[in-house]
Amino acid sequence: MFHTTHSIGQVSAEIGIDARDPADHLSLMPKQKTNEAPELFKQWPLPPKATLGSAVRAKGILLEIRARLPMASRKLLDLDGGSLVLAMPETSKTEFRFVSGVVSQALVGIEGLAVIPREIQDILTISPTERLRWLTDGRLPSAGTRTVRLAGRAKKITFHVFDPRLVEELLDGGTVDEWREDDKAMAAENRRRAALKTKLTRSLKTAAKRQSTAGKTADHNEGAGLSGWEEFGRDGLLG
Repeated sequence: MFHTTHSIGQVSAEIGIDARDPADHLSLMPKQKTNEAPELFKQWPLPPKATLGSAVRAKGILLEIRARLPMASRKLLDLDGGSLVLAMPETSKTEFRFVSGVVSQALVGIEGLAVIPREIQDILTISPTERLRWLTDGRLPSAGTRTVRLAGRAKKITFHVFDPRLVEELLDGGTVDEWREDDKAMAAENRRRAALKTKLTRSLKTAAKRQSTAGKTADHNEGAGLSGWEEFGRDGLLG
């Protein structure tokens, strides 16, 4: 059996590295893998009764809980699938314990968090127009109003919120489909009434025009049978 030996210079030449260059020399050394993942990590799965199957609702819960955290810690809490996750470096154990406690406490009874407009639209797959129509006519009851300040602005906005249990009932009961059928029937009835009103108005105008024409003809015929009628008209005695 033969053994072939190569010098470092020969190996370097074969692979295109200059062994005399310190940078290339270091590149020949095996690299150690660095673990960049934070050592402190905690996860809170969101219950289905809280999210109601909506990613928009899950994001709303995240923002709601972030608002209860110190400003410097808010971005450390994030959403991963259907869970809230908190990740911090090992040097932040005190802050990690504090933030974890706030999040855990905030999630108690999170199923009862009021549903905001963009969330109910995603949960029920409805449009803003439908939401406003059904809110106005009373089919979609409001659970109150909420006022918030827009990010980076002085302006505040107020909007209606909805009971999550009511939203769940509407979702499970297929009520939205029934409301849409009712709206279609109402729209058809309104079109029928509008067409009938237009037709009636046109008929009344036609009848009035015919009556006016008939009256002028009668006046003309009445004057044509009397002697001196035209003279009376010229003298202004008929005015």
